[in-house]
Amino acid sequence: MFSLPTPYKATLLGLLAILLWSSVVGLIRSVSEGLGPIGGAAMIYSVSALFLLLVLRLPNLRHFPRLYLILGSLLFVSYEICLSLSLGYANTRLQAIEVGMINYLWPCFTVLMALVFNGQKAKWWLLPGLLLSLFGIGWIMSGEGGWSPAQMLENVRSNPLSYSLAFGGAVIWALYCNLTKKIAQGSNGVVLFITLTAVALWLKYAFSDESGMQFTWPVSLTLLCAGMAMGAGYAAWNVGILHGNMTLLATVSYFTPVLSAVFAALVLDTSLTVSFWQGVVMVTLGSLICWRATRGK
Repeated sequence: MFSLPTPYKATLLGLLAILLWSSVVGLIRSVSEGLGPIGGAAMIYSVSALFLLLVLRLPNLRHFPRLYLILGSLLFVSYEICLSLSLGYANTRLQAIEVGMINYLWPCFTVLMALVFNGQKAKWWLLPGLLLSLFGIGWIMSGEGGWSPAQMLENVRSNPLSYSLAFGGAVIWALYCNLTKKIAQGSNGVVLFITLTAVALWLKYAFSDESGMQFTWPVSLTLLCAGMAMGAGYAAWNVGILHGNMTLLATVSYFTPVLSAVFAALVLDTSLTVSFWQGVVMVTLGSLICWRATRGK
């Protein structure tokens, strides 16, 4: 299916991956409402793992660097659990979309950590870009009234678990991106990592108080869409970054917060305020500035 793609087709697959990942926030939240935060996430990653095993199959792990298998697994699984549970534990659909936006701080954190871990050079405007993204998140969390530290803190106090998981996930994914770049040696363990995520979530479910998953037709269809969107996204992205126009894909990927908000609003039938969109634009522009600050002339 993905053998010997032309650069044009590979780039299209990479763009498709961005679209698929943009739909995940709304789909994860929708599934969690029917199957529970933990049970829903476990089902989604199980479907995704099955899809990836059928399409890509499990690679020969003996050829993988041991450090990559250990650290990569730990960071990847931790991030996916943080992301899915932060959305599932959100008090409302609107809060789930807000929490999803916090996840998109990871591009800025990735660039920032690259300065430390990989000796990345950056222009002076990296700091303003980072501050703009952080301010955008604060703007989103302050609600309709615009920037208000008091309102932002009140929102966090209403559900510290979701907000903490989302922020922690962004930091963990930034670590994953930087560390695996150094230790993976070209290996791609996404099939293993997604499978381990499903196993970890089922173990968590077994020791939790959740019960009574309700598999209605709408929930089952959304579950299938969520699992396949995640699995197909990783499969398509792998082809895109190996054979496509990486510069174009990297640039477009920074608009994922905008696409994610659009998809989430449609899937969850939620109206987003003007202040929310202003914050999304700030996060996106801040991420682009951070990325541009690391580019050569």
